[in-house]
Amino acid sequence: MAVPKKRTSKSKKNNRRYNWKKKASMKAIQALAQGKLILKTISNNLEDQKKMDSSE
Repeated sequence: MAVPKKRTSKSKKNNRRYNWKKKASMKAIQALAQGKLILKTISNNLEDQKKMDSSE
């Protein structure tokens, strides 16, 4: 016969939610930093290309 599970305490639930949100925000910060780095390198490559074209 099925027995209902015990209820999870508020503090345990809040701790799990906090940890989940903390991990998610860290991943978002990392993704944003990586995107900025990619855009910066693309921009630098375009500038270098323009300099080479103008010098020729």
